[in-house]
Amino acid sequence: MSATMPTVDSDPDIRRERKALPSLTGVRFFAALLVFFIHALQPIGPVDHSGPVNPFGDKDVADGLYTFFGPAGFLGVSFFFLLSGFVITWSVKPGERLTAYWRRRLVKIFPNHLVMWTLALGLFAYAYTSVTTGFLSLFLVNSWVNALDVQMSVNAPSWSLCAEMLFYLSFPLLLHFVRRIPARRLYWYAAGTIVGMIGVGLVTTYVITDSPSNPMIPLSPSQMWFNYTLPPTRMFEFVLGMLLARIVLAGRWPKIGAVPVIALVAAGYVAAIYVPAPYNFVATTAIPFSVAIASLAAADVRGANTRLRGPVMQWLGNVSFGFYLAQGVVIFWGRQALLGNGTFSTPVAILVMLGMFAATLLAGWLLYTFVEMPAMRRWSRPRPRPAPAPRAEESPALVSVPREAARTAAWTPGAEPAVRP
Repeated sequence: MSATMPTVDSDPDIRRERKALPSLTGVRFFAALLVFFIHALQPIGPVDHSGPVNPFGDKDVADGLYTFFGPAGFLGVSFFFLLSGFVITWSVKPGERLTAYWRRRLVKIFPNHLVMWTLALGLFAYAYTSVTTGFLSLFLVNSWVNALDVQMSVNAPSWSLCAEMLFYLSFPLLLHFVRRIPARRLYWYAAGTIVGMIGVGLVTTYVITDSPSNPMIPLSPSQMWFNYTLPPTRMFEFVLGMLLARIVLAGRWPKIGAVPVIALVAAGYVAAIYVPAPYNFVATTAIPFSVAIASLAAADVRGANTRLRGPVMQWLGNVSFGFYLAQGVVIFWGRQALLGNGTFSTPVAILVMLGMFAATLLAGWLLYTFVEMPAMRRWSRPRPRPAPAPRAEESPALVSVPREAARTAAWTPGAEPAVRP
């Protein structure tokens, strides 16, 4: 593998043109919203175990909402992993140095992570986080450890960034192999990744120990770690996203209308409510999410209006990463810090949910505006190196010019002085 990025395929018949995909920006917010709902409806607070995060005092309502949104967090993360594989493959810059690629990916996620890690540690996590665990979380390797308190340490939502870091680091190597797959076989390889996801579930069920039991999730801590938070087992979703990008680039994705796509995603979500763990974490929605992502991308390529391209959806999509990362502080700590462990009547509880949503969205906007974008502008690209001064024998003969003209040249904005005054 060379030290620069290759093209995304080795087939000369595949078009190289890659249009912008605003619909995939807009749809990101819905994935983050799924995660929000399950975080806001937790029956036990992960920061303060003495009470719930869920604000609904009516037990039937609270239990019904938690059951309905039970798979939401798992599925939202799975959607993000698929989307990452697709978007990063789509946006490859052939010939870009690998160090430049890794730099951009690191700057994209680490500043937001650092801010929320520091905030969470200072507000509450310092009370129960060891130095070792804190550093594992800071450097995004904590989800490699088979211990729940380490995987979800400091700012709990950041565990998924451990998997993203593995994806980013391994992407150039993965692309080296994925780009060589003949276009006519891409669907078969995509099906193979889904088989791999099911295989992870089978290993989880029949190989990984099922004790001790977990009162909230019907998997043992070891099963949960292997199936859900261990980065290598999430690689199938990322590679599936890469394959989907190549399928769309090859012009092999069929035109599918919005109604069938929405119906398929809804059916996959309902199936996830009833299919037992761990198969409802990823496998039940792998095909529906793949269809949604590829169909939206293909629609953008055609120039179709998907209703996700407008300024509001673009704004929501852009702040979705900060919205996701801020949930651990706003929901898990802020709700109980401000309102205690009390629950409320259904109308008041709805207002509390809206308040948590607004506060999390505000935090996401602040991260995007004052952390993510300034960091990308400042550090995502290396500074251009100054051109070396010409050697004496290569320098052109000096020409006399009027002093005023020399002074003007010296102060031309953005220009190096051609002649000293």
